[in-house]
Amino acid sequence: MTGNELRKRFLDYFAGQGHTVIRSSPLVPAQDPTLLFTNAGMVQFKSVFLGEERRPYVRAVTCQKCVRAGGKHNDLENVGRTVRHHTFFEMLGNFSFGDYFKAEAVAFAWDFLTKDLGLPRDRLWATVFTDDDEAFGLWQTVAGLPKERILRLGEADNFWAMGETGPCGPCSEVHYHQGNHLPCAEERAGRRCLGPACECDRWLEIWNLVFMQFNRDAGGILTPLPKPSIDTGMGLERTAAIMQGKSSNFETDLLWPILEAAARLARKPYGASEADDVSLRVITDHARAATFLIADGVYPSNEWRGYVLRRIMRRAMRHGQLLGLDEPFLWRAVEWVVGVMAGAYPELEKEKGRVQEVVKAEEERFAETLDTGVAKIREYVEANGGAAARVADGKFLFTLYDTYGFPLDLAQEVFQEAGWSVPQASLDAYEEEMASQRERARAGAAFELTPEPGALSVTGAPAKLFVELSTEIPPSEFLGYESLAAPARILVMIKGGRRVREAVAGDDVEAILDRTPCYAESGGQIGDTGQLAGRQGKGRILDTYHRGSGLMVHRVKVEQGGFREGEDVAVSVESPRRQGLRLHHTGTHLLHAALRKVLGTHVTQAGSLVAPDHLRFDITHGSQVRERELEQVEELVNEKVRDNLRVDPIQTDLEQALKMGALALFGEKYGQRVRVIRIGDFSTELCGGTHLDQTGQIGLFKIVSEGAVAAGVRRLEALTGDAALQHVGREESALREAAALLRISPLEVPQRLAKLLDEQRQLEKQLETFEARLAKGRAQELVAAARQVGGIAVVAARVDGLNQEGLRAVADSVRERLGSGVICLGSTQGDKVSLVTAVSKDLTARFNAGKLIQEVASSVGGRGGGRPDLAQAGGGDPSKLDAALRIVPDWVIRSAST
Repeated sequence: MTGNELRKRFLDYFAGQGHTVIRSSPLVPAQDPTLLFTNAGMVQFKSVFLGEERRPYVRAVTCQKCVRAGGKHNDLENVGRTVRHHTFFEMLGNFSFGDYFKAEAVAFAWDFLTKDLGLPRDRLWATVFTDDDEAFGLWQTVAGLPKERILRLGEADNFWAMGETGPCGPCSEVHYHQGNHLPCAEERAGRRCLGPACECDRWLEIWNLVFMQFNRDAGGILTPLPKPSIDTGMGLERTAAIMQGKSSNFETDLLWPILEAAARLARKPYGASEADDVSLRVITDHARAATFLIADGVYPSNEWRGYVLRRIMRRAMRHGQLLGLDEPFLWRAVEWVVGVMAGAYPELEKEKGRVQEVVKAEEERFAETLDTGVAKIREYVEANGGAAARVADGKFLFTLYDTYGFPLDLAQEVFQEAGWSVPQASLDAYEEEMASQRERARAGAAFELTPEPGALSVTGAPAKLFVELSTEIPPSEFLGYESLAAPARILVMIKGGRRVREAVAGDDVEAILDRTPCYAESGGQIGDTGQLAGRQGKGRILDTYHRGSGLMVHRVKVEQGGFREGEDVAVSVESPRRQGLRLHHTGTHLLHAALRKVLGTHVTQAGSLVAPDHLRFDITHGSQVRERELEQVEELVNEKVRDNLRVDPIQTDLEQALKMGALALFGEKYGQRVRVIRIGDFSTELCGGTHLDQTGQIGLFKIVSEGAVAAGVRRLEALTGDAALQHVGREESALREAAALLRISPLEVPQRLAKLLDEQRQLEKQLETFEARLAKGRAQELVAAARQVGGIAVVAARVDGLNQEGLRAVADSVRERLGSGVICLGSTQGDKVSLVTAVSKDLTARFNAGKLIQEVASSVGGRGGGRPDLAQAGGGDPSKLDAALRIVPDWVIRSAST
């Protein structure tokens, strides 16, 4: 049975048992900043298990793509060293949300394993939680397992919790016995194998059934849930290995074609060398993880998710080098992954070009890092070769990482190859430097929030209250697509986090209505504002947002009279503001489509803000959007504005929408029924926002800025309608003012500025030439003033007014004229200090310019480094420069004596 057949059989089996088949969610968890990656099938149902959301089904089945490479669930370091661990894997799972429980879960698992898959019953064992007598009995009555094949294990093995508090419960695992012919460390030690509790390869856990039946509070007390639920997970790769008779997951048809292609490229047959096999397994697994993560919108960077992706990719690249693959190769592996996985995940084929581009750029970037890092280590080894203890310094290891991006594990390897050690003391020093850097970053990022004048102070109700309300009252009906005003009834009012029956003038309340024309913030579009009017009261709607499951909350400032729960009211949306939102939301869709046409289909939305007066749009793109590309995008959008295309909203099911070519956005949750916005044949996106009827209503579209917000993510800001016209007017006014200052026509400004800038550059070159002549003259004076320190010529002086480059030119000239000696020059410009140290070649074995610069720079509040013969640094305390230079003669004496 192939992996694809196994995946389909699982989904079909549970669909036949009344489960709704739900497509895999992205690897970036939707609206959950607490989780690094989707690491289990239950992640997309977390809000359902917590009671925060209701779905139109109570049974579900999925095949979920998962990554475990950081945080609590981290398999990264084991990948490649075993045949079972993966960073990327697929998890098959069936779920019950308060419907069936233990008996059915056990029955479904046993039925599928023994009948649909035909696994031998005598090879299947089960484990249960120590106190779970019910599950123990079910495995006997439902599955017919004898008592000796059911093990009771403790909380560490058979009790599952979503977190420190919240839903939790015992779990039961199904294990497959692979045979006693496999080695067991327990037996080798003279003890007996522990069965499924053993760590040996004889036993393979294939399915975990979690019985979520308790809620754990902060005090650790377990309270039974009113509606116990089921969450199960079965590894596709492990089960495929059993079905295909393979002892290694990497030999299944899900991974073998990728591994085989890597082996051919490296010309290293699998099975010939254990070290090479480890590297081939690492490349195979990490190629899958990188391909899926990038396809789902993650880019390599030095922060959080991007950092983990970068670690995965660079680990694969390093193992490629161990196999002799010196040229970029991982980008080729993307093709191999897509060839195996695109049948189940067709989005991979669409994203292949973009993923390859990102991977190749990262490989080329890492090649530069590798060359630089190795060169720096060689310089360090040469400069410190005379040391008695050949030990790498932890601070230097940190400098390698912080300045050059050279990873610690690779630095350790290069040092060890050179015969140097990296003891724990060096690693501790490295971590101390990292901790100091993090502290500096936190201090630099600290800021104080200042509320806008007159802004409403929101105490907000606790999430638990909205969850309870979601079960008590029906979801609010949204009328805002057709109307900006409507009658409604107040269902609930909340003040200061508590439910209230009435509100009076001056109160700030959160009101939930049975129906509303106000759009609640979602999909980047901010919430509506407006008016609320009753028989005896008037209020201003300051914001509208979602809470609980389907509840639209209106933040209201009561201005006159008061309101009562159950009262009939009139709700109206602030019309000009809504029109601005419609303009900029439709403009956002046109911008997205134009970017994909001009830059390529690799462009996807990475974030957006739709406001009444502007739009902000983040995209995945590996480089700056060039000026000409921005012009093409803007021209294309305005062409579609002039074409006055119809904007058609379409209600359909999710699968049909995707077949229509509608773009789905990562990080957004979609139900089975979705709304599609189609703009002619130019743009089709899933979207619940408010839009124009025709693109011509935009009038004018203008891009006002473009820049980077993260690695691989660019941000564009744009204006539409009156806001765009006003911006163009301000630009024209500024252009006319510049022309008046230059006494030329506005159209001549660019040419005149270019001429002025060219003249300035010529003057700057003349100034540099003049400064160089002065520097040579100053060098002669410095050489004449050199003092002898222990038989060594030493020049330590300040040469103010020079930048780093000018100071280095003087130092080179002094060293050349001096012949043999140690030089340290300092210069101040404003509140900055520049330092340069130089040592003649004949003295570098005794005196290291890099070490000298570190000592001098620390005295002026700076840091620096460089080669044994030349180093430079900067500082921030000019008042201490003279004292710092006086250190140099003493340093020469100390260095000469060691």
